[in-house]
Amino acid sequence: MDQLRIGILGAARIVPAALVKPARAVPDVEIYAVAARDVARAAKFAAKHGIGRVHESYDALLDDPAVDVIYNPLPNGLHAEWTIRALEAGKHVLCEKPFTANAAEAEQVAAVARSSGKVVMEAFHWRYHPLADRMREIVTGGVLGRVSRIETSMCIPLPFPKNIRYRYDLAGGATMDVGCYAIHQLRFLADAEPTVTSAHARLAKPEVDRWMQADLAFEDGRTGRITCALWSATPFKLSIRVSGDKGEMSVFNATGPQFYNRVMVRTPSGTNKERVRGGPTYVYQLQAFADAVLRGGPVLTPPSDSIANMRVVDAIYAAAGMSYRGMQGSEQ
Repeated sequence: MDQLRIGILGAARIVPAALVKPARAVPDVEIYAVAARDVARAAKFAAKHGIGRVHESYDALLDDPAVDVIYNPLPNGLHAEWTIRALEAGKHVLCEKPFTANAAEAEQVAAVARSSGKVVMEAFHWRYHPLADRMREIVTGGVLGRVSRIETSMCIPLPFPKNIRYRYDLAGGATMDVGCYAIHQLRFLADAEPTVTSAHARLAKPEVDRWMQADLAFEDGRTGRITCALWSATPFKLSIRVSGDKGEMSVFNATGPQFYNRVMVRTPSGTNKERVRGGPTYVYQLQAFADAVLRGGPVLTPPSDSIANMRVVDAIYAAAGMSYRGMQGSEQ
C-alpha cells in the first residue's frame, strides 16, 4: 500500500475544510468515496469535490474492499458505533472530536482498535501544529518557574438552538463540542490528568449546556479552569494562560493557529511576543495519520488519550449535576 483510499461517512459541513482540501496537499491519500443517508446529497457532494464513488449507505461504504480508511465526521452520538463498525470491517479510522459520547464508549472503541490492529486517531488537529510543541516547550523549559495554574477557554458564537450541537440525543452541548478542545489543551500542557472539583453550566435546554465552566486540580497542587461556550455573553474567546512563580504565558488561538496566533511570555525581565509559523492544522493531522498507517509513525491523539479526555468531560457533567452524553453514560 502506497496510498490510502479514504471513504467518508456523511457529507458533513466540516469535511471540505478538515479532509478534502488538506488531502490535496498530502500525496499519501486519496478521497475515494462518500456515503450519506441521502444518496442525492452524497452525489451532489461528490460532484462538487471531485470524489469518484458514491455509496448508497454507510454499510456499503464499509463493505467496499477498495476503501482503506474511514473518516467519521458524524454527529457525536454516532461516533462510537460507526468507528467500531469501521474497525470491524478492517478499516483504519480518523474520527472527529469528541471521540465518543462518553468515556465508557471510548473504552469500547479502544478495545476494538487494539484487537483489530488498525490505526485510530481522534481529530484534535490543533495538536499536530508546531504551536502545540512550542507551548509545551515554554511550560517545561523553566522560564515560567514552577507552574501553579492553567486556564483554557474556547467560546464561539453559535446561537442556533436547532443546530445538532444542541441535541442531547446526539451527544450535544458546549462541553462536548468546544469544551473538549479546552480540556485537551489543559491536559496536554499539564502533562497529567486532573480531578474536577466543581462545574457550573448554563443551559440552552434541559441537559444541554450552552456555557460551562469547570475548576480542576492536579495531584501536585496545580489548579486549572476550563471555560467553553456555544452561546454566551463572551461571543469569541480562544485563549490559554499558564501561570508560574517566575512568569506567565498567554496564547491566543491554539486551535486554528494557521490563521493567526500569538504567544506572550511575561517575566520580571520583560515581555516576549512571538507567532509560531506553520501550515494548516488539518494538513499536519492528515499527514500524521497517513504516516501512522503507512510507515508506523506516532499517533499523538490515540484512543488512550481520548479515553482520558472523555473521563474529564463526564466528570464535568457530573459535577454540574447533569447526565453524561449517550445512553450508556446516562445509565452510570
